[in-house]
Amino acid sequence: MQLPDQQLRAGHIPAEIYRQIPDSTDLRKVVIVQEAPRNYTGPIILTLLIIAGSIAVLLVIAFVAQIVAASAVAVLSATGGLSYTINRASKKRELPRSRVRSQPVRSKHRRFK
Repeated sequence: MQLPDQQLRAGHIPAEIYRQIPDSTDLRKVVIVQEAPRNYTGPIILTLLIIAGSIAVLLVIAFVAQIVAASAVAVLSATGGLSYTINRASKKRELPRSRVRSQPVRSKHRRFK
């Protein structure tokens, strides 16, 4: 019984607590109340639930925004206010080439004569 917790569980009063008790106190009537150890399960679960709820809310907002945008495009294209096309062909675009010179540029310093 070296630790104060072990002494308290065994019913002994540690010396540091014994010194704080007034002299006129009956030690048979002294009750030492220990604080329960901290349990972190509740705060961890609460944090995970808040994160999961936030993700769910963001997904619902994204889904609703997608539906609203799709219906707005459908309405505008049906009324002729917008033409919206999606080209799914797998054609590769050619990059614009620089102008080709009609005659090659010759160097003033020729290596081979």
